[in-house]
Amino acid sequence: MKLPIALSNRHLHLSQEHIEILFGSGYELTPSKDLSQPGQYACEEKVDLVGPKGTLKGVRVLGPARKQTQVEVSLADARALGVKAPVRDSGDIDNSPGAKLVGPAGEVELEKGIIVASRHIHMNMEDAEKFGVKDMDIVDVETGGERAVVFKNVLVRANPSYALEMHVDLEEGNAAGVANGDLVELIKIG
Repeated sequence: MKLPIALSNRHLHLSQEHIEILFGSGYELTPSKDLSQPGQYACEEKVDLVGPKGTLKGVRVLGPARKQTQVEVSLADARALGVKAPVRDSGDIDNSPGAKLVGPAGEVELEKGIIVASRHIHMNMEDAEKFGVKDMDIVDVETGGERAVVFKNVLVRANPSYALEMHVDLEEGNAAGVANGDLVELIKIG
């Protein structure tokens, strides 16, 4: 059972409150490219992320606005910033470090919100049935090629509005020698 994989670079999701602080009162994000998940898009907007040890310049904002701001970085990015970002599922930002966000109109001091996103698979309900899995299952995924690996502890996120795709961060994807759109194999465990 094969599915496409995609590599996710550092990015952030902003609350409407933080969008307006960083870019100006009443500001609305400017979509530049649709992402694979319906309704999600990369924005023209970028901000600088300032940590205790360093700065990541030009971190891409993804839309639409969310309830709470979340920053997704790689382990190397976290080290460069000087923060200990936990590996977490999207949205799980409790007890995570913060940093300063710097935009063209203002700055936001985040108390929490920086995570390394857990590897996961998005799929709709028909795909989940086809693969024999359900929402929140944990599976393994095998890649092919010269640098083939088995990704363990991959979270299944099944939702009627999702499109089939596995997400790993840039470091994981590069280490496995995969590129966006490559097909990988789901190995059901348990």
